[in-house]
Amino acid sequence: MAKFKRNTSLLTHSERVHARKIRLRWLIALSSLPLFGMVTAFGIAPQTDTSNVAIQTVVENITLPSTIALSNTSANTYWRDERVERGDTATSVLQRLNVSNEQIAAFLKTPDATRALIQITPGKRIQAAVTDDGKLVWLRRVDSDGNMLEISQRAGKFITSTTAAKLQTQTVMKSGVIRNSLYGATDAAGIPDAIATQMAELFSTDIDFHQDIRKGDHFNVVYEVKSLNGQTVMTGRVLAAEFINAGHAYRAVYFDGINGKGEYYTPDGKPLKKAFLRSPLAFSRISSGFEMRFHPILKQWRQHKGIDYAAPTGTPVRAIADATVDFAGKENGYGNFIVLKHSGNYSTAYGHLSAFAKGLHKGEKVSQGDLIGYVGSTGWATGPHLHYEFRIAGVATNPLTANIPVAFPIAAQQLPKFRAQAQPLVAQLNLLDGTNLTAME
Repeated sequence: MAKFKRNTSLLTHSERVHARKIRLRWLIALSSLPLFGMVTAFGIAPQTDTSNVAIQTVVENITLPSTIALSNTSANTYWRDERVERGDTATSVLQRLNVSNEQIAAFLKTPDATRALIQITPGKRIQAAVTDDGKLVWLRRVDSDGNMLEISQRAGKFITSTTAAKLQTQTVMKSGVIRNSLYGATDAAGIPDAIATQMAELFSTDIDFHQDIRKGDHFNVVYEVKSLNGQTVMTGRVLAAEFINAGHAYRAVYFDGINGKGEYYTPDGKPLKKAFLRSPLAFSRISSGFEMRFHPILKQWRQHKGIDYAAPTGTPVRAIADATVDFAGKENGYGNFIVLKHSGNYSTAYGHLSAFAKGLHKGEKVSQGDLIGYVGSTGWATGPHLHYEFRIAGVATNPLTANIPVAFPIAAQQLPKFRAQAQPLVAQLNLLDGTNLTAME
């Protein structure tokens, strides 16, 4: 470059233009060098005073290197999400997801697809990855048990698979007031039915939800919900609850214990789970009490040695305490009949069942709350109901007035852990208590 550093003012116009062209080519060449090379090249160039040099713009056509066309043979993939509406079918949901290829339509007719999509219910969400020409890459949904079902395409065929979904757990706090019924109050507060049922079971040894609840009773509840991508998938357990019945407050907090088996206790460590539940049905009404009555079939007055609970056929019947099955079969006027033998001199009997729990047999161990059968009208029954007897030393006793045994408080060695878990739950109940709060998420 040294030959270009003489006084350019002495050059002719054509010489100056030619010099600028050569200098421009050098600059273009240098600009294509790596950064380190550029610094080195300009670092060794001698400093020249260019204040008196005339400046002229030179335009020159430069041939650029040809571009390389990148081919993309795969179609674009789009992720879509749809909410299942009432009246939807698998086909209508797939249409909204823009799935249009005939191959998935044929797959929907197979047994695998039927089983996979059978639980598409209103309110649930379905996600799909779809190409821009409507071909399905995968379709996913989460069932009520927290399992993710996926339909995906591999080697030109659709297959189904199930894995555990990675759900996020959130805590919800809500309150409600009884106007007509527990379910009516929980519906008004936006509380899932599963939580209402859990609350009824929690306090079932202290409150008979068939006849004890009153207008104006109120409750507070703290519970879990499981969500995926911000959408609620399933309801978890009740963590803490309070029910004020006829002015008396009942409280419960969840404690998982040392062995990890969760139970519910009062805030001072007394178990809510007593030896016997008050009723073998979650919800019902008493249609006939423990009293003398005119038998509708025998047409005579006789002692009714149990309690009849009116309920639709198929209503689940549960064991009111830990027991061993002493009898399960047909028994004259009782129809399908179960007798459970509990600890001590206690036993319970359940009649007119439409069916027994699957696999139930004599000698089987059952736990409190386990399903044992279903309400029916077998035997001497004029309609679907459960005949329930509470027996002490083999003698039928009125279960509504009998002295029901209580359980023991939490073990002393577990109290420190219990207090650590219970304290924040009680604080949340205190926050809800006496307020008009209906939802805090």
